[in-house]
Amino acid sequence: MSEQFVLETRNLVKEFKGFVAVDDVNLKIHQGHIHALIGPNGAGKTTVFNLLTKFLSPTRGQILYQGEDITSLKSAAIARKGIVRSFQISAVFPHMTALENIRVALQTAEGTSFSFWKSGNSLHKLNQRCMELLDSVGLTEFANTTTVELAYGRKRALELATTLAMEPTMLLLDEPTQGMGSEDVDQVVELVRKAAEGRTVLMVEHNLSVVSKLCDRITVLAQGAVLTEGDYQTVSADPRVREVYMGSADSGERGGSSPAPQAEAAQ
Repeated sequence: MSEQFVLETRNLVKEFKGFVAVDDVNLKIHQGHIHALIGPNGAGKTTVFNLLTKFLSPTRGQILYQGEDITSLKSAAIARKGIVRSFQISAVFPHMTALENIRVALQTAEGTSFSFWKSGNSLHKLNQRCMELLDSVGLTEFANTTTVELAYGRKRALELATTLAMEPTMLLLDEPTQGMGSEDVDQVVELVRKAAEGRTVLMVEHNLSVVSKLCDRITVLAQGAVLTEGDYQTVSADPRVREVYMGSADSGERGGSSPAPQAEAAQ
């Protein structure tokens, strides 16, 4: 029954002028899980994310959230349901401070984005919540730093804080460690783990080391279709997964024991 899944897709298909980008995909995301969507370039990962958040409409199939068919809803309605997406490219305002970025997100969540006449007490209350969110991602000391001056890893942490300001029940993370060095990657792994407390997370991620540390379940896409699904041990040992990534079961990442997905270009 769909009630046991927070998010479910049924026979999801997306075609672009005859090209099948997503081919009969059935996802079942368990409540409270961190679930990864992985695959080589062109596998359809980003397209699936765009379908789930309604930046694209499916050609066929259904999307269910907490048992409700949300296939026909618009992206804003999806966000109001509690499904919030963090984009692959940082979506913060570069010339505002970290605190100001989060305040904008909080005002958006409250539906008061344009209430510039809000009282001082009201803004103070928002500022308190801003500081709590900054503290949750380790950015307290950068509250008044202009975002453009932040290191790349800290910008991604700020983006996560602005996403959490929307009070999501389900968090969709699109390549959260893209372009990061190992030190920043380790920091983001911990941030995602913390952000996942009390939430469900679906993430597109190219780094299998990150996936192995974080994810309860992994779905592998290849040529728009589900190739296999399971925990990390099961998926990383599957010769079909190695084949689609590397063309050889002998090639791998971090010791040669795992396939090495590459970041997928947006489709």
